[in-house]
Amino acid sequence: MELFYTPKHAKIGDVIPFYNEAENQFDHYYLKNWNPDAPKEQILYGWHRITTKDNRSYKEVPTNIQGGTGSVIKAEGIYHMFYCTFDQDPPAQWVRHAVSTDLTHWDDIIEDKFGPDGVIYKMSDWRDPFVFWNEEEQKWWMLLAARENAPTERNGCVALCVSEDLSGWEYQSPMYAPRMNQAANECPDLFKIGDWYYLVYSNYTDGFSTYYRMSRSLKGPWLRPEIDTFDGRAFYAAKTGFDGKDHYVYGWNPTRGEDSWKFDPSKDFGNDYKTWNWGGSLVVHKIVQHPDGTLGVCPVESVEKAFFKKQKAAIKPLTGTWKMKDDMALCSSLDGFSSAVGNRIPEVCCIKAKLKYTGNPTRFGIALQVDDTFAQGYYLMFEPWYNRIQFRSGLRMYEQGGQLFPYAVELERPLKLEADKEYELAVYIQGTLAVLYVNHDLAFGFRMYNEKGRQLGFFVSEGILEVKDIIIEE
Repeated sequence: MELFYTPKHAKIGDVIPFYNEAENQFDHYYLKNWNPDAPKEQILYGWHRITTKDNRSYKEVPTNIQGGTGSVIKAEGIYHMFYCTFDQDPPAQWVRHAVSTDLTHWDDIIEDKFGPDGVIYKMSDWRDPFVFWNEEEQKWWMLLAARENAPTERNGCVALCVSEDLSGWEYQSPMYAPRMNQAANECPDLFKIGDWYYLVYSNYTDGFSTYYRMSRSLKGPWLRPEIDTFDGRAFYAAKTGFDGKDHYVYGWNPTRGEDSWKFDPSKDFGNDYKTWNWGGSLVVHKIVQHPDGTLGVCPVESVEKAFFKKQKAAIKPLTGTWKMKDDMALCSSLDGFSSAVGNRIPEVCCIKAKLKYTGNPTRFGIALQVDDTFAQGYYLMFEPWYNRIQFRSGLRMYEQGGQLFPYAVELERPLKLEADKEYELAVYIQGTLAVLYVNHDLAFGFRMYNEKGRQLGFFVSEGILEVKDIIIEE
């Protein structure tokens, strides 16, 4: 069973969502990053089309388009693809335009190629075009990952061009220029729910995530919500799709192990401690709009309903004082750290539990792939003092971990935590890939390479934890 699509011998890169109304299905495209050991006779470069009706099962077809991220629209019966290409000597980036009648065979319109103007936008980054019809202006708008001409290098922006015919484009002032990032705001995307517009982009400087901003007007101002991301570090280049009913956000959870950036430690500690690759597996979240207009995410229905076998999980105490009753365990651990372990974790599964804390613990949470030593494994630490969830891997518990990671946090996700409030957890696991959802509203993706086939666990430090309704679905 596959919960998160991963192509054979390759990695999913940036996804370009497109909903095919005629076929009542998504015809997405993506940038394919082949693995070093991929059979040469199977390698086909360029955009690849993946078709799905449920956002979980996909059929794949290559195209003849070679280039970077973009967008696909339909206008007057013709499909239009906008993408980008790159020159190396001298370095330059270009917007490109192609058309099709079947979404598979594309004809490039060479004369529609264009780059930055050198006045509003620097002659550097100019990629990832996103095109949509602006009903109010009665014109086509194109958003791009670019850099504005500005006094400092903090000039990453979402550029804007407008057109009446999808061929000639007029440069406009940036749609969003926060003077924050030292790189272009990649993969811009835009959608609307109710009265709110949402501008989506990714950036890898001063953070590494897909972000969103919100406004009641396409002219701004673009507001930053308190939690302005859809997921954590392991979810990038995400763009959105709409099937007429629900909005979804498509990003990639990166794999590890190729040392593409030459940052891996000289000693091999396993793939958990190697740098992230470019691309990996496709993770799809369903977007949830809150009453105040801010956004959350939850699993897509096909992933939620992928399992047919359910078993109640039992846990046994390792340290501390645990009281067991029916489907509930209560641990009071005011003087230190207490732990318990339970069932073994299947290769593909969903682990569900409800957690509630009392007092002011330093941390509590769920452990994955641990044994009775409760040392090597993976820990999802809910930390009320910091209002966050921290992901920590087993090597961090040892001196070598502190040497390898000379910083306090490995991965984290903001979450406002409240005592005596119940937190409903669902951890979807497919091999090395896992995504935690909290209260059907917040996502946190990560990878687990070194440890497998071991146990589920729970813990609390200097507080009281209630755990109940532990279920493993297969």
